[in-house]
Formats: sequence, C-alpha cells, structure tokens
Amino acid sequence: MSVFKGAGVAIATPFHEDGSVNYEEFGRLIDFQIDNGTDAIVVCGTTGESATLTEDEHVEVIRYCVQHVNHRISVVAGAGSNSTETAKYLSREAQTCGADAILSVTPYYNKATQDGLIAHYTAIARSTDLPVIVYNVPSRTGTNVLPETMAQLYREVDNIVGIKDAVGNLAQTSKMMSMVDEGFELYSGEDGLIVPLMSLGALGVISVLSNVAPKQTHDICRMALEGDFKGAAALQLKALPLIDALFCEVNPIPVKAALPMIGIQAGPLRLPLTPLSEAHHKLLEQEMRRFGLIA
Repeated sequence: MSVFKGAGVAIATPFHEDGSVNYEEFGRLIDFQIDNGTDAIVVCGTTGESATLTEDEHVEVIRYCVQHVNHRISVVAGAGSNSTETAKYLSREAQTCGADAILSVTPYYNKATQDGLIAHYTAIARSTDLPVIVYNVPSRTGTNVLPETMAQLYREVDNIVGIKDAVGNLAQTSKMMSMVDEGFELYSGEDGLIVPLMSLGALGVISVLSNVAPKQTHDICRMALEGDFKGAAALQLKALPLIDALFCEVNPIPVKAALPMIGIQAGPLRLPLTPLSEAHHKLLEQEMRRFGLIA
C-alpha cells in the first residue's frame, strides 16, 4: 500500500513575530488543507524551513502535526540531513511521534558519491520501520541520485519505497521508471511538472502550490489518477503563472507572503531568508487573484 496518492502539501511552518513556532496558526493551516482535499501533510521539509529549526523544534513540529492530523490523512515527516547520524535520529523520532513515513533529502554540501548515497540511505532505512521516500533535489543540494542508484536502493532495501523527484529532467525520470517495478512510489517534487510525471507513473505531488490552492492541486492529481490527463493538463496549465509567482524568489519566501492573503498568518521567515520584494509581492497578489484565490 502506497504512503499516499494525490496531493501532499509541503506545508509551511508559521512563526510568531519573535520567531517561535505559531502552533495555533499551524493547526489552522493543517485543517484548511484537510478540509480542501489535501491527501497528505509533508511536515518539516524545505517549505517548512526545516533548515533553521533546531532539532528539538523539528521533532516537536512533527509531533504536533501528527497529533493534530489525528489519522485523518497521512503525515510524512521530513527527516533528512547532510549528517547520516542526524538523519537517523530524526527518522527514529518521527517514528516515535507517529508519522506514517519519512522524506529524506540527499546530503547537501558534503556531496556524497553514488556509493555514499547508497550507504547513507541504507543506514537511515535500517534505523526505522517507516517507509522512506528519497528526496532528490540537485538544484539545492548539489547531489543527484542517479537512476541506477535509486533502482538499487529500491531493490535492496525493503522500506525504501520511492522518491520525490525534483530533478526537472524527464529523460532521467523516465530512465529511472524503466528500472523499477510498478510498486515504486514516484512523487513529483515540482508543481509545474505534476501531469508529465504522473503520465510516467507518479502517484501525485509533494506540493508548494497546495499551501494556497489545496483543492486545485488535489484535483489535478485526482483527474490524472482517474485517467483524465486532458482535464488535469488544463488545470495544470492554468496554474502555471501562479506556480511561477510562488517561485519568483527562493521557496518558501513567496508562499509565506501568499498565505496571509488567504487568511493564514504565516508570520516572518527565519534568517537568512528575507521578506518578498515589493515588486514580487505585487506579482504574487496579481496571480493569486487571477487564479481565483482572492477577490
């Protein structure tokens, strides 16, 4: 059984003005997602500013999310690190908190070899009973999980179940999918490529767009899963200008500016991230309005 099918939101972490986690608004955001059809919450990922959470905060945010979701949908916990030991610790804690799976980003900065990636992910998977989804995002980490590496991990490690693919290279993704079986769980890591990746067998997306447009993101995935690729593509194409606006500056800067537009007080970013520029704020507001999310 797959971790989830459809739209998983890479959920933002709201903060108070003093920088502490705003759990009240976080709960409101979780409920907004579930009420509008989101199929899974992916907590403490890039969009959740995991890089600036302390380890204690990281675990507490996962714990709160699991408890607030209360089995209504799946919770996937971000638990990656450039340190294998830290990733193992966060994975064990995610299991203790009750998460349904973990998402583990490739080691960043130290840039492991392919053999290093195999050793890293094997060690993480052996530290937990949870399903492990590899997160491949070379534009951020400088490390690319090659198709042969992913296929070997999937074949040799029982609880490595799939990948969040943010490579942006359909040829690489196609090659990877030709090397695995139908049980492999592929999730798009790019909102602009949901439908193309689902045509290759992806089960859905781990989405930034879903923070502000959960119903529409869910509907793109639902239509594709039902075989209505024409309808899914039409909605995907309609969403592209908003998706571009949500990435006009580095994620999650724009989405944390967009959330207050729909009534979620996401609060400030943690340094080194800084607020969205005035020009980009106007662009984002324009695209939110054009997509029908605000009046």
